[in-house]
Amino acid sequence: MSHPDTVAPPPERFNFARHLLELNADRASKPALIDDQGTLTYGELADQVRRFSSALRALGLRREERVLLLMHDSSDWVVAFLGALHAGVVPVAVNTLLTAQDYAYMLSNSRAQAALVSAALLPTLQSALAAQPNEVKHVVVSRATEALPAGMHPFTTLVASHAAAADAADTHGDEPAFWLYSSGSTGAPKGAVHTQANLYWTAELYGKGVLDLRENDTVFSAAKLFFAYGLGNALTFPLSVGATVLLMAERATPQACFKRFTGHKPTVFYGAPTGYGGMLASPDLPKKSDVALRLCSSAGEALPQDIGQRWTQHFGVEIIDGIGSTEMLHVFLSNRPGDVRYGTTGKPVPGYEIELRGEDGQPVPDGEIGDLYIKGPSAALMYWNNRTKSRDTFQGGWTKAGDKYTRDADGYCTYAGRNDDMLKVSGIYVSPFEVEATLVQHPAVLEAAVIGKVDADGLTKTKAFVVLKAGAAATEAELQAFVKEKLAPYKYPRFIEFLPELPKTATGKIQRFRLREREGA
Repeated sequence: MSHPDTVAPPPERFNFARHLLELNADRASKPALIDDQGTLTYGELADQVRRFSSALRALGLRREERVLLLMHDSSDWVVAFLGALHAGVVPVAVNTLLTAQDYAYMLSNSRAQAALVSAALLPTLQSALAAQPNEVKHVVVSRATEALPAGMHPFTTLVASHAAAADAADTHGDEPAFWLYSSGSTGAPKGAVHTQANLYWTAELYGKGVLDLRENDTVFSAAKLFFAYGLGNALTFPLSVGATVLLMAERATPQACFKRFTGHKPTVFYGAPTGYGGMLASPDLPKKSDVALRLCSSAGEALPQDIGQRWTQHFGVEIIDGIGSTEMLHVFLSNRPGDVRYGTTGKPVPGYEIELRGEDGQPVPDGEIGDLYIKGPSAALMYWNNRTKSRDTFQGGWTKAGDKYTRDADGYCTYAGRNDDMLKVSGIYVSPFEVEATLVQHPAVLEAAVIGKVDADGLTKTKAFVVLKAGAAATEAELQAFVKEKLAPYKYPRFIEFLPELPKTATGKIQRFRLREREGA
């Protein structure tokens, strides 16, 4: 387990892809990646990364030029990402669940010179390329089963047809290495520009320092590689310790996850609260004796206490709940193995500092809700071509999270909602998450989302949208009474509406703004 006071910073000239290949030079025959089509050993991975690095240069890609990376999780995704880093080319890893219009914007915004795409996503990419002017000169297609349009390159052929690069680009640790788009709740996506060294810091401080990943682990992440969370989970962290990674192209349904749990027996699983809830509600949930899990991780949104406790009760393993962000690259505030307080997000990850600030910009006392600010070595440099939002988010050494938190006297932090989700009821802040977390403790409730609703008097009151478990029943009055028993009276939902499902983002986060739009709020 690494500790921040003993973690040596990377050298000034630092290339993360070269760093990983050197770390695993003695593991040539060990499985590095297992995906839907087979296994890639560490030796094969190193060879393909170096070949793809050569291929990008042969295509005319120059240092710091961008390439769009629009691929489903596979060993090709990892080769493409690391090969680009190796060449000093900047991969722009994007969500595979967006629209052609989104990709058209990203291609234009990043001025990508090439696009790396899974065959299944090629039609959407072609629509994006046709939608507006762009600078894409090459399209490289992964796992095509049919002949490609003229001028496009099959990924496997391209890799095989180039000799392995002798060495990586001589990049600076602070050099732009890759982008991740932050969706945000409003406006166009923002390209967060990350450095070569940022990947090193998250692996050392969280992957090794908190999660204590090991060489003999097999890891599996429901969060995909294009997410900051998934990138650490299934690439940066495991490959930094020589572990084996299980990759899955399909959507992380409970059944798809269970198939991997019992078939490949991962020891570490990374998920999100919605996914954990769905798995616990599934009649196909495997028995503890059918899996090999030793550790689970959660991020994306705060983990309800009830879900964490039920998961641990069933499988006998902890869920390490933390919060990270695209801007900070991975988790910076987290519970620890052996020190999990469900319902909280734990304490700052060693190597990071946090502050909870009031509206006056000053730190708030323990027990009060404040805006979360983080200081740490993995912060993005900026949002590309967006000075206003860059200055608002990246403030000197501090990064503004956009989340509200409280801290107790023992230093444990508890999520209190997004800045734009917080409600003021009777002049007092109410955390929608706190009300939601209480509602889901009711045995009939599967999911809940809470927003503010203006009543006939023009006052904001809480309204809950509730999804009941299959075959379960509950009345509005019953749920209101249940919340009143557990929370301060002003927090109970004055209105409750039952829905068959909640609106969610592609990543499974509840879209409260859709519910607000539904209310005309």
